[in-house]
Amino acid sequence: MPARLFCFVCLILLTGLRPAVAADQGESRPNILFLFADDQRPDTIHAWGNPNIQTPNIDQLVEQGFSFRNNYCFGSDSGAVCIPSRAMVNSGKSYMQIDHQLTGQTTLGQLLRTNGYDTFATGKWHNGKAAILRSFEHGENVFMGGMCDHTKVPLSDIRDGELVSRGVKPNSFSSELFADAAVNYLNGRDGEKPFFAYVAFTAPHDPRNPPEKYREMYYSNPPSLPANFLTQHPFNNGSLVIRDEVLAPWPRPEDMVQRQLCEYYGLISHMDDQIGRILEALEKTPGGENTIIVYAADHGLAMGSHGLLGKQNLYEHSMKCPLIFSGPGIPQNKQSEALTYLYDIYPTLCDLVGVQPPEDLDGKDLSTVWKEDGKVRDAIFLSYQNAQRAIRAGDWKLIVYPPFNHQQLFNLANDPHEIMNLADDPQHANKVKRLTNALKKQQQQFGDELPLTVEKPRELAIDLTGHKRKPDSHQPQWIIDDYFDTDAE
Repeated sequence: MPARLFCFVCLILLTGLRPAVAADQGESRPNILFLFADDQRPDTIHAWGNPNIQTPNIDQLVEQGFSFRNNYCFGSDSGAVCIPSRAMVNSGKSYMQIDHQLTGQTTLGQLLRTNGYDTFATGKWHNGKAAILRSFEHGENVFMGGMCDHTKVPLSDIRDGELVSRGVKPNSFSSELFADAAVNYLNGRDGEKPFFAYVAFTAPHDPRNPPEKYREMYYSNPPSLPANFLTQHPFNNGSLVIRDEVLAPWPRPEDMVQRQLCEYYGLISHMDDQIGRILEALEKTPGGENTIIVYAADHGLAMGSHGLLGKQNLYEHSMKCPLIFSGPGIPQNKQSEALTYLYDIYPTLCDLVGVQPPEDLDGKDLSTVWKEDGKVRDAIFLSYQNAQRAIRAGDWKLIVYPPFNHQQLFNLANDPHEIMNLADDPQHANKVKRLTNALKKQQQQFGDELPLTVEKPRELAIDLTGHKRKPDSHQPQWIIDDYFDTDAE
């Protein structure tokens, strides 16, 4: 064996890397399988330390890949956080640089398609017809919308450059439909071209109505309430009575929140089983072993934390989300605490498959983290509408609520659940000042002109006890019966 080749083989064995296939070898370029969950908190993966949830297939990706444990959704200009989050993933840019329809943006699928990839989509697409049609050549069981009952998903296919509506398939469930489509696509692959398969689940987004088997598996052994569970949020953050937050009354009943956690976990475990079907099909696909797999979620969810249920806030449970890479050239069973955004996925995949990304991306190539054991940024900037701004630098996090002239300071090393607000502690006044200045610099970087204080702040105190609620049209009847006051006006 030539000495140079011998040294390379030794390096592979010592580092635990699977050899990457050269991106300039035409058909041998790596495939990409992108598995995308909806509303999944980062603490709902068994292999990431949650003993109460069953996620064996996501666990397999953790064991065979590289996990980013401080991954964030940048934020949202909409209460429907899913929309800008998915726009950011598919554009590689913050929502402050793009619109929801990805107008004028070179999407990830579009770029890969023009570089010789066969592109396929199934599941939720939240960013307009024009963007999906230029991104994907093929599509089956595509959901062109925001949310729906998991058993009543309106489906479309992509055929000959058009979206073809197929209506609702009876006796079906969203995660199974999307897995069916992904398996069908993989079974039809011949290995002649590399593929990019985008599989966007609607789970575990509500309605929290997993198949009964998956509800019962947690009803019989329910998970504990979050460590930062509260019956009400302690102050008005501007988004306390939106749709997500009316899924339980105020004050939050502990037994009701715990029951909803069981259903939330059930959706995740059911989705995990469908991921297993896709991974099994991938193993049988020609060239399947040469596939980069990305697992991520568009953001997290409160599910009782801080007295909240939704994701319209900048706490860790809502802005952090899973991010895992596995495949050729990626270290196995490793993780990093580097500060990352979801929109880093775009340039990272470009590097891994040897495609030149657009020059104006906000995202960073995360492969430098495992190649150089480094970091990609010093701070994380978070934004929600014109109501909340936050910065994380090291172990410290400052959340600002401009309409209320209110702020929170947390030391995440000592207080990972963001329970103890240190903002009014005189000992931390300098820390608040430094983080406020750093936050303003981040605002300048992203073109955010929102003032962090106002002359006439809104009332901070709020008590929602007895606030009337109405179910939305997507909730099945058993959820309405269990969780809603049907006499609400």
